[in-house]
Amino acid sequence: MTTVGRLACALDGIAPAHLAEDWDNVGLLVGDYDEPLSDGPVLVTIDLPADVADEALERGASAVVAYHPPIFRGIKRLTGSTPKEKGLLRCVRAGMAVLSPHTALDAASEGLGEWLARTTLDAGDAGRDLRALSPHQRDGGGVKIVTFVPTQHVDAVREAMASAGAGVIGAYTTCSFQQSGTGTFEGDETTNPAVGKRGRLERVGELRLEMVCATRALPSTLAALAEAHPYEEPAFDVIPLGAKPDALLGSGRAITLGEQSTAQQIAARLRTALGVDVVKIADTDGTIERVGVCPGSGASLVDAAIADGCTCFVTGEMTHHETLAALDRGCSVILAGHTNTERPYMPILADRLRGALEGVEFVVSQRDRAPFVHDIG
Repeated sequence: MTTVGRLACALDGIAPAHLAEDWDNVGLLVGDYDEPLSDGPVLVTIDLPADVADEALERGASAVVAYHPPIFRGIKRLTGSTPKEKGLLRCVRAGMAVLSPHTALDAASEGLGEWLARTTLDAGDAGRDLRALSPHQRDGGGVKIVTFVPTQHVDAVREAMASAGAGVIGAYTTCSFQQSGTGTFEGDETTNPAVGKRGRLERVGELRLEMVCATRALPSTLAALAEAHPYEEPAFDVIPLGAKPDALLGSGRAITLGEQSTAQQIAARLRTALGVDVVKIADTDGTIERVGVCPGSGASLVDAAIADGCTCFVTGEMTHHETLAALDRGCSVILAGHTNTERPYMPILADRLRGALEGVEFVVSQRDRAPFVHDIG
């Protein structure tokens, strides 16, 4: 039996929720994790207005995966007074679960941002140096312990700390760093120093020993350090480890083209890849080697793209003044329409979900469409 929870897990495997922006609302929005899915298909769509909800009802859908979260900001009532409320209310009445990946899908490996970056490439061009414009910040994963040990005792202290869980980096254990120096101390009459005599300034050859440690193992590691260390009062520092940026995950992407292109050439490739009639170009008339992209509305990443060496930025929409500012800094802008830069990925998302959840049918909405469908020349 396939449950709503299993569908949520499959979606999270493709678009991990921890990659989403802080302001976003992703994952299971409507439904019970333990509720079984019906035999109907799962409808994949960009938006969930009333007509798409009607399509889901007509198809007998068991759930809807809507890229844009239909519940975004807090809502105090669900009355059907707006198109989004109408669609959501119809799904609730029918018992259909509703899920959304949104910016988690943008940031994920092989996600929407990476796909959009590759649409800027020429046929057969693999591109290079593909990385996130705003890298995901992975948790530092614990602390670093620094202590100072007489040279002849350092192996015993290292082994004791390692046995308590310190010094693990990936598949390696007992990882440490040591550096020689001189320690000084003077104990009062109540002390019993392991080296030298009380009441006298002592200088001892010591090694600075550093080992990483998971937070959960910190208490036992410090106890092991104290037990193995020869000093009555061993000195140590506990240093929190900061977040580590992961250039392969995060918002937006930058990619280096195999050959230099013009904004016109990149726009032509986008038109074909996205299947749209119109692409807007604000052109600096320069040649382009590195391109920054962000699906949807990406103006917040223009600065990061320019700092990364991009001389062209591709997104769905930007304001007049945001575009002028980019041009003034030597960066061409190509705008293909907000959902135009997202919708072609929906069949790919459906295929990936099929592979992750066997026995469940996934279909792409036929009624989901961009709000602007005509251009009058």
